[in-house]
Amino acid sequence: MPAPDLEAEYNNRARVPDHPETMQRWAREAAAYRAEAVGALLDQPYGAGERQRYDLFPAPQPHSGAPLALFIHGGYWQALDKSWFSQMARGANAHGLDVAVMSYDLCPAVTVGDIVGETVACVRALRERHGRRILPFGHSAGGHLTACLAATDWTTFGEPADLIAGALPISGLFHLAPLVPTSINKALGLDAASAASLSPLTWTPPRGLGVTAVVGGAEAPEYLRQTSSLVELWAVMGARTRAIAVDGANHFTVVLPFADPQAELTRELVALAG
Repeated sequence: MPAPDLEAEYNNRARVPDHPETMQRWAREAAAYRAEAVGALLDQPYGAGERQRYDLFPAPQPHSGAPLALFIHGGYWQALDKSWFSQMARGANAHGLDVAVMSYDLCPAVTVGDIVGETVACVRALRERHGRRILPFGHSAGGHLTACLAATDWTTFGEPADLIAGALPISGLFHLAPLVPTSINKALGLDAASAASLSPLTWTPPRGLGVTAVVGGAEAPEYLRQTSSLVELWAVMGARTRAIAVDGANHFTVVLPFADPQAELTRELVALAG
């Protein structure tokens, strides 16, 4: 079997020629939701950096005791910010879940490891301010960061071991070695050792943790492989895993359903919240 063309497999913008239209839709829907969301708290700091901010979208009728959902954007750790994805809160808000949408610093100004640390800092800030467990869900690079949060040993930070209530990575990157020889890595600066250490595929999630990994059915085979690998390996480690392949969805359209309260993916997120 020939080796995959990794440049082609991971170049999502080249694989989806009409991606600008979908991204423009992200931006329109995000701005519209910020305008209509009652009680939204924008640009809340979790660190000193200008991009170390999150927007909090409270549910109109919050469920007492529910975890706080945290959406983490993609962009290969080198593009985009929270302003593109405010609408990711819409579906969960309708089911009583408060949702934070975060930004983080970007490569090459920082490393992927630094960004993992920033997501940890954001979770800790949310826990300190709101006193609740956190349910991360994130897209692409945000899927990687979601998995990292799921498998972090929170006791090393003085936090409860069960701080993460569940995890829903979307089109995630869990095995980073294939990125090293691609043009994507010019900004990331990964080598074999750092790619291995930052691959949550080999980290150990808490036993019993609910993890649903989502991928678009029309995505590159490498993304399908990454998703199935995480679900299979983490199940062996004791997590409760499930994979969802969204029929016909590509790397950009796969996140659209989270803006819909009635979508299957929104309901899956709510189910992980318990």
